[in-house]
Amino acid sequence: MNKIFLIIQREYLSRVKKKSFIIMTFLGPILMAAMIILPSFLADWSEATHKNVAVLDETGWYYEKFKDQENISFYHVHNDLETDKEKALYEKGHILLYIPKTELNIPVYAELFSTKQPGLNLTSYIKNVMKSEAENKKLVASGIDPNVIKSSKVKINLSTIRVEEGGIEKKSNTEVEVGLAIFAGIMIYFFIFMFGAQVLKGVMEEKQNRIVEVILASVKPFQLMMGKIVGIALVGLTQFLLWILLTGVILGIFQSGIFGGDSGMMDMLSQNQITSSTPTEITAGDPFMMVSEIISGINFKVMIFSFLFYFLGGYLLFASLFAAIGGAVDHDADTQQFMFPVSIPLIFSVAMSGLIINQPDSSLSVFLSMFPLTSPVIMMIRIPFGVPIWQIATSMSLLIAGFVISTWMAGKIYRTGILMYGQKVNYAIMWKWLRYRH
Repeated sequence: MNKIFLIIQREYLSRVKKKSFIIMTFLGPILMAAMIILPSFLADWSEATHKNVAVLDETGWYYEKFKDQENISFYHVHNDLETDKEKALYEKGHILLYIPKTELNIPVYAELFSTKQPGLNLTSYIKNVMKSEAENKKLVASGIDPNVIKSSKVKINLSTIRVEEGGIEKKSNTEVEVGLAIFAGIMIYFFIFMFGAQVLKGVMEEKQNRIVEVILASVKPFQLMMGKIVGIALVGLTQFLLWILLTGVILGIFQSGIFGGDSGMMDMLSQNQITSSTPTEITAGDPFMMVSEIISGINFKVMIFSFLFYFLGGYLLFASLFAAIGGAVDHDADTQQFMFPVSIPLIFSVAMSGLIINQPDSSLSVFLSMFPLTSPVIMMIRIPFGVPIWQIATSMSLLIAGFVISTWMAGKIYRTGILMYGQKVNYAIMWKWLRYRH
């Protein structure tokens, strides 16, 4: 046991001291924070350019129907198309909206001339205005008051309430749970591959450099394999926790520095809510109350514990298989034929995520969340939707059993293959190594 601990210590310290680890530990949170922060900056920056749109409406239907928007101004012109196009586009650098006369009763065709791509917000606004006006004209022609149609439109607010054991009711939000489920599953998928590949690469480097012969003079092959797997697992867990901590710090600094603290953010949200809602809607749909109810409906203790367990359990299972592959082959090119079959269950898990989200309690979903090779991703996708404790316990037990079996199999392959050089390895040879008695 002391030897395994020494190998774990060696693997951990040698990797956390590398420049690549230090760089990625700090670069990762910056990139993740940038993914959250940059869209708002880019949106503001993209909207900063003011657009002037000249409207040549030969029908007269849409005169003064286009109202000035933020960063968009409309004005009407009354010459012919070529003259107004020349003035608007080339003399003023503006955009020209041309609505030609039509033989049809309702003009529904227009052309937008611009020297640059006008942008989706502008084109969407123009189409919405024309669509609304054309529909109103059709309603009036049919003797129907458009205001009656508008007043008949209602917004449906559907609250999902999950009734748990004991009759406890908790309000949930399907969209939030779907996002949380996909994020957790993808993160486990990503980390298993990233750090599992490090195990494979580390084993291959030691084998190719013949360092392993010296190491095996002091420790058993199984001790070396386990020490390497656990050591790299701790490196991955350390980096992941640092990413979460540093990302939170960066976002906190940005929020306090740019928005003037939480109150500033709350004021902005409140202002948006007041602008877009009636007094009744504000009372019934307070955004802070809604967020609080959604958060209270998510069992974060179960989510965090399950994430750490399935991350470590899934990593240990697949890392043992990757270690066996690294010990069996001599060259990077040979790893592909063995890596792909091992990776299929993980890839399949991600591919099935859409079906699992739509049917989290189906027989297939339950089976895949129990099967050790797919449970790390599938169970994490199911947990936000509410999974019985006995299913989680069974899944975890099977994952532990799967890790023990895979480690035993990988240990036998690793023990023989780590000292084999120059032999072309295939599945038949690896099966023979499994049957060796040491």
